[in-house]
Amino acid sequence: DEAIADIRRAVGSRGVLLAMSGGVDSSVCAVLAHRAVGAQLTCVFVDHALMRKDEPQTVVRLFRRAGIRVEVLEAQKAFFDALKGLRDPEAKREAITQTFYKKIFGQLVKSSGARFLLQGTILTDVEETVAGVKRQHNVLAQLGIDPQEAFGYRILEPVLQLRKDGVRKLAKALDLPVSVYKRMPFPGPALAARVIGEVTPERVELV
Repeated sequence: DEAIADIRRAVGSRGVLLAMSGGVDSSVCAVLAHRAVGAQLTCVFVDHALMRKDEPQTVVRLFRRAGIRVEVLEAQKAFFDALKGLRDPEAKREAITQTFYKKIFGQLVKSSGARFLLQGTILTDVEETVAGVKRQHNVLAQLGIDPQEAFGYRILEPVLQLRKDGVRKLAKALDLPVSVYKRMPFPGPALAARVIGEVTPERVELV
């Protein structure tokens, strides 16, 4: 209830975009935002070709049944271009972060007139990044990056206080299916993190 009220208060009468990945974190955010602002919400699944096989179609079908529309944005070329020649895992993470927030969602926010991007950052993402365990691509403000200044929009993070087990409990309480709330985590940089060396369409296809 608090999260729904916070989203409603922040968004007001404006539009809000949700970065949808199909994982439990962004799925919970989608349901919370839908309950908060209804048709003002636009869920966007960025198809960068780095996710599980048939992931875009699976996510669209799942949320259609819940009455939540998910738009699929084809962005394979932008991400493969950004990853070209990169072999270092950290460099790949940074390329994905910049492409995702600046190029893809930066343009979407401007064209849609939305003022906010909503995403499923959780407490563990922040802890791992700040401690230097691994840089999570969705952690920005905690590293001193102001999304408003860097990308031109504000970011809302409704489940930031929770770790994964808490998000799973919330997903179950929101009546999301078992396939969502028990889903195995998937890395933010997706299959780019599981390709050794340069990320190419052929290597992603193999993985």
